[in-house]
Amino acid sequence: MPTDGTRTATPGAHPSWIKGAFTVTTDPAHLSLDEVCALLARSYWAPNRKREVIERSLRGSIPFGALAGGRLVGLARVISDRATYAYLCDVIVDESQRGQGVGTFLMECITSHPELVGLERWSLATRDAHALYRKFGFQELRYPERQMEIPRRP
Repeated sequence: MPTDGTRTATPGAHPSWIKGAFTVTTDPAHLSLDEVCALLARSYWAPNRKREVIERSLRGSIPFGALAGGRLVGLARVISDRATYAYLCDVIVDESQRGQGVGTFLMECITSHPELVGLERWSLATRDAHALYRKFGFQELRYPERQMEIPRRP
């Protein structure tokens, strides 16, 4: 849990956290859709995701935006029923900020969000950030044969 400047919010409010030069907010009003689209356009999983889809995805999830000097430098979304399950996705840190602890700070905020603490199960997919997620308790699937998916359509 972040210890530097953590702020708790009243129910229904959007929590935010401050650590050094970074602020993480869950308030969509503080996230520029243009900056979100630009950041995701540089990802390996969503380089061509349409603006309308990104906007809808933000409305249907808890967005976590990491800001530095008012500029979006990191993003993550959590899709959850807020009772038993959460799926972590679209985690990305601006190339200029990598190695500065932004990803770790985002994960600290996500795992301490009052509506997400104590969930029974979390999941995510990653190509290259296993070490980061392991620090927060994630591990390879214990029973991969129990997982199924509908693959992307061409």
